[in-house]
Amino acid sequence: MAASSQNDDDGMVSGINVTPLVDITLVLLIIFMVTAKIIVSQSVPLDLPKAAASQEIQLVFGVELHANGEMVVDGKKLPSEDALLPLAKEAQAKTADLRAVIRADQTVQHGRVIHALDLLKRAGITKIAFGVTPVPGDAAGTPAPAAPPTPVTP
Repeated sequence: MAASSQNDDDGMVSGINVTPLVDITLVLLIIFMVTAKIIVSQSVPLDLPKAAASQEIQLVFGVELHANGEMVVDGKKLPSEDALLPLAKEAQAKTADLRAVIRADQTVQHGRVIHALDLLKRAGITKIAFGVTPVPGDAAGTPAPAAPPTPVTP
C-alpha cells in the first residue's frame, strides 16, 4: 500500500471566506443606526403652522429680528431682547395653544435667533416655526431673487 505524500499547504486558495465581510458589514450597519438615532434626537423640532380650512383661528406670536439689532414682537418694538420673555409668558398664559413664528433678516447673527428661540422655550411656548419668504423658480430651474419679507400678523 502506497501512501500519498502530497502537501496541500502549497496549493492555491480557491474560495473566498465571506464570513468576516458579513460581520464587518453588520457591525457598520449597527453603528450607523445608533449614530443616526443620536443625531436625530439632538435636532431642533420645527412645528410649522398648518393652514386652517375651517373657522378655527390660530393665534400667532410673531417675533421679528432685524439686521439693525431691533426686535419686534407683534408689531411692537422691544427695548431689549430680554424683554421678550415676560411678553411670551403673558401670551402663553392667555392662550395655551399659542404658536410662535420667528422671522429674521438674512444678515441676523445665528446667536440672536437661538437666543430668541431659547427665550420662547423658557416661556413655555413649544410650537415654534420659522417664517420664510418662498422663492419661485423660473423655467430654467434657477431660483429668482428673494422678495422682501412680509410682516406676520396675528
